[in-house]
Amino acid sequence: MRPTGLILPRGSNPDRDLVPGKAPTTHIVWGPRCALRLEVTGVDVGEPRRWPSLEPEVPERVVHAIVGLQGPGVAPVLSCAPTPAGLALQLRRSAVFERVLGAVAAYAAPTVPAAPGPRVVLHCPALRGSPCALRLSQLRAVLVADHLARALHAHRVSVRLVPAVRDPHMPTFLQQLRVDWPAASERAATEALRSRALAELTPARNAEALPPGALGRVYLKELVDERGRTTGYDPKLDSCLGRTRSLAGPESSRAPHSPPASALCVLFAVTEDLLAVLAELQQAVQDWAEDSSLGLAAAPDAGADSCMVVHVVSCEEEFQQQKLDLLWWKLDDQAPLRQKHLVCGPVKVAGAPGTLTAPEYYELRHAQVCKASALKHGRDLAQDSAWMEIFRVLSVATIKFEMLSTAPQSQLLLALADSSISTKGTKSGTFVMYNCARLATLFESYKCSMEQGLYPTFPPVSSLDFSLLHDEHPSPPQGEWLLLFNSILPFPDLLSQTAALPCTAPGLHITARTEMVCKFLVQLSMDFSSYYNRVHILGEPRPHLFGQMFARLQLLRAVREVLHTGLAMLGLPPLSHI
Repeated sequence: MRPTGLILPRGSNPDRDLVPGKAPTTHIVWGPRCALRLEVTGVDVGEPRRWPSLEPEVPERVVHAIVGLQGPGVAPVLSCAPTPAGLALQLRRSAVFERVLGAVAAYAAPTVPAAPGPRVVLHCPALRGSPCALRLSQLRAVLVADHLARALHAHRVSVRLVPAVRDPHMPTFLQQLRVDWPAASERAATEALRSRALAELTPARNAEALPPGALGRVYLKELVDERGRTTGYDPKLDSCLGRTRSLAGPESSRAPHSPPASALCVLFAVTEDLLAVLAELQQAVQDWAEDSSLGLAAAPDAGADSCMVVHVVSCEEEFQQQKLDLLWWKLDDQAPLRQKHLVCGPVKVAGAPGTLTAPEYYELRHAQVCKASALKHGRDLAQDSAWMEIFRVLSVATIKFEMLSTAPQSQLLLALADSSISTKGTKSGTFVMYNCARLATLFESYKCSMEQGLYPTFPPVSSLDFSLLHDEHPSPPQGEWLLLFNSILPFPDLLSQTAALPCTAPGLHITARTEMVCKFLVQLSMDFSSYYNRVHILGEPRPHLFGQMFARLQLLRAVREVLHTGLAMLGLPPLSHI
């Protein structure tokens, strides 16, 4: 874990709390239940908030440890002194800039753990159909699963993606959406599961009709009641798993696998399609292949219990998936005990019927992007292949930021108006891509001017004078320190939170922070845009101005790298122009 000497409580504002022109002061409050609690305030401060059960003094060993902190990402301590509120630390901004901007690669990439993480099977049932049948709520589940897979891969978590898509049109549509998902032409073998299912079948009684294609029914009530697995399961399972009825009669009259007399029966119709679904999940767990993209293999003693299966489902699909969980446990003794449901909330479309399909949604956004571009450039660029590729990227960026900027478990309300794809709207994916292109243009302009002899070549980062980074704007809070503090320092931790799955949490349902990257990139783009509109980066080609120009370019180089990494987590390429 990368240590950091710049920790603020949520809701803090570094441009307010760290007074421009003064050494910022960090109050460290010592408490019995945690090693350190930090509050960053200006030099002239009131009483910081109180924590219960505070020890009267900060131990001397803590003072010496803080003063002696060294290493990448640790803010240099200028001075340290006890106060009634705790310890007051003063940090030198230029030294913080030097530490961070001298190691941009460490902050623009995920923190790689020392050891590989747990094995995760990501199962997205929505991908078993065709694109034309994909509802918006299912599209949301697909995008959440793809984003989560990228975040897990970046943190060296071994991930298997299920199902491998088989519909001939689905791979093309996923490629349009820049979703990276495997495809396959053959089904997993179902013979073993079929034999087990036939042995467990409960015969129909009293001329009871089976659904078309059903092999029979399996009794699942015992699994619904077993060892807390009911936590989070829909209570309606008692009445909706197949048929529910009471059986009476002598013990000898029951079939070998029928439930006890007078018991509430939960019967589930088993079909070949259900067995194919379970066979693919079973194969993903049992035959964990080496992940060639990461060079990682499963541990030799890795069994079914060493991995977690995460079913990423829309709210409409969850009930069916709960039944499949139980059937898997019934038919496979090696089925993972840790099966979790990441349920994506419904998607509502403002002012439109709820029948819009995923391909129709994409085509709508693509048409809007093309129309907006024609208005901006004064001509139709539809015949230019390079511009059409840009339009496709912008369309996907619009869709992904709309679908992923809200916590997955919450309801999502889509507005289909043209304003959603404007570069002026600060909440859109188009706005983020626009600022990505502005950064590319800035560095291309510097390169061209350097080749013309107007500017010297970029000097070594170690020779830059970061004390020249002192631009601040109090209202609204903007500036170079804000860009560093809010946009670069917290980025690795943000990526770690995105990839964090509560593997050991009780219950059936889990949450994921898949909205964090989109929200972060939007805020980063807003901060950069405000700074870029106010500050002239490439100044007059005068030698006495080059020092500040190069310090600012290095800061924006870090912003660019963070932005590119964040876009990669969404499967989006950076654009050089729009």
